[in-house]
Amino acid sequence: MNDGLYNPQAMVAESPSLAGVLYLSHGGGPMPLLGDPGHKNLLDFLKIVTPMLGKPSAILVVSAHWEARVPTITSGPMPALVYDYYGFPKESYQIRYPAAGNPVLAGKVFNLLASHGIAAKLDGQRGFDHGLFVPLKVMYPEADIPCVQLSLVDDLQPEGHIRIGKAIASLRKENVLIIGSGFSFHNLRAFFDPPTAETQALNQAFEGWLIDTCSNRQLTEAERERRLVDWQQAPAARYCHPREEHLLPLHVCYGAAQTAAGRVFEFSVLGKMASAYLWQ
Repeated sequence: MNDGLYNPQAMVAESPSLAGVLYLSHGGGPMPLLGDPGHKNLLDFLKIVTPMLGKPSAILVVSAHWEARVPTITSGPMPALVYDYYGFPKESYQIRYPAAGNPVLAGKVFNLLASHGIAAKLDGQRGFDHGLFVPLKVMYPEADIPCVQLSLVDDLQPEGHIRIGKAIASLRKENVLIIGSGFSFHNLRAFFDPPTAETQALNQAFEGWLIDTCSNRQLTEAERERRLVDWQQAPAARYCHPREEHLLPLHVCYGAAQTAAGRVFEFSVLGKMASAYLWQ
């Protein structure tokens, strides 16, 4: 297991005129912010990757923790935080991340989706869930970059989420950082079961497939997209993702980038192998 930058092949330089696209594994609830030792490598990753991104003019986050009938976009000027986790210490419900919203950007996202034939909805009341505020509190602690959050669609269809990513891809030209906030391994029961050689092999098999799928430049983009659409056929797919909501932000990211990831990061979270992917 590599706890730093994983470089499976020589990376090809990508366009400096485009803002980055980042799929990250955000860890367990608020635990990265509570000093949990099982999240140290994740915190290290978030601190390493941030300087690579520069300072975007705004951030659009697709969170695994929000599903709606159609893609829904936070459009309020100052969204509150949604503490969408349970059973954690009192201080985890006192976390603050006072980033402003961006109603103008929300409207652009809405219009881009509509122009691609995707029905969408603006939500002026919904706040930022921990898929946004936990990683961003580490990455941009000043909370001085306006943020917009975009939901998943509750049908959880991979093709549709890639299509959403393609629809919003042009935002990168406006220095909007697109983040898919999920987790490349999300079997909650497995986090609490004692690890075995078999379960570690299952975890590693899926991670190896995912890394190859996202970063192998020998694949055509049609092949890469087909793999992501058919992700359930990957080794140990349903062991690592009994439900796919934490994987699908990656599909949105790929749709926005439509190329191999330029950088791949591997790290351990709560004893499980996880990964993150950067296009820039």
